[in-house]
Amino acid sequence: MSEREVKNLSIPEGLNQERVDAALSRLLGLSRNVIVGLIDAGEVSKSGKVVGKSDRVITGDQLEILLPAVKGEAKLTATPIDGLKVVFDDEYLIVINKPVGIAAHPSPGWKGATVVGAIFAAGYQLATSGAAERQGVVHRLDVGTSGLMVVAKNEIAYAHLKDQFRQRTVSKVYHALVQGHMDPTVGTIDAPIDRHPREDYRFAVVANGKPSITHYKTLEVFPAVTSLEIELETGRTHQIRVHFSALHHPLVGDLTYGADPALATRLGISRPWLHAKELGFTHPASGERLSFTADYPEDLTRSLQILSDISR
Repeated sequence: MSEREVKNLSIPEGLNQERVDAALSRLLGLSRNVIVGLIDAGEVSKSGKVVGKSDRVITGDQLEILLPAVKGEAKLTATPIDGLKVVFDDEYLIVINKPVGIAAHPSPGWKGATVVGAIFAAGYQLATSGAAERQGVVHRLDVGTSGLMVVAKNEIAYAHLKDQFRQRTVSKVYHALVQGHMDPTVGTIDAPIDRHPREDYRFAVVANGKPSITHYKTLEVFPAVTSLEIELETGRTHQIRVHFSALHHPLVGDLTYGADPALATRLGISRPWLHAKELGFTHPASGERLSFTADYPEDLTRSLQILSDISR
């Protein structure tokens, strides 16, 4: 068993007045049950005092957390997932529409379901390249992001798809709902991204970061928010979330990056409003260009209906 890590966190503005267990679950990517266990064990403190799970945090609070031990490598568990839709499947690859709340693959501290585990539970075999718990995974979506993912089923597909992502020939189109109105309505964000200099659970636009390019265009304007189509030229962690937050247009529901919690509540959104809508790539065997689209899940559709009703 590895030595336990102590992590110091500063509460961002978007989590002001949240319960401490909910705030830490969002910031650390751990389940609420894991966080509650740490709090009950006295392993979460603020200014030297142990916190209770129902305590509220305020912007700027400094929390110290003794993280759970990492017990060796993350293990893959075959677990069926309701709502995991197979969009395309052949002997080389499988394309799925990932529900929100599902991780791409197992990782230390993550106790929930995974795409890889669900695919195995459904009886599919995947490529064995890469770490055992990441079999077939050639790209990822955040736990809080829904939409299209492609997973390789054999080594030929794995190598070919990884190369396409590396060469940036894969088309990745997202739909997002951001706060405010974009000016200009169509544009490109070219700003380097790396870990936040003080808060390592977040990413930020930093001068010496990795090159990161995001293209966007406005789909529809509502009171206080805008629906966008976004195409990624690069694929940095949290890229869309970071870029639009840096422009003071955070994704609706993205409390980690400064979204208004009251607005998210009014729209029934409990995660960043972000959906991987379209995915296009070259088939590793036939050479055919494949393109797929994925419908919005229920929570995003419902929020748009609320906005439509308000706009009438």
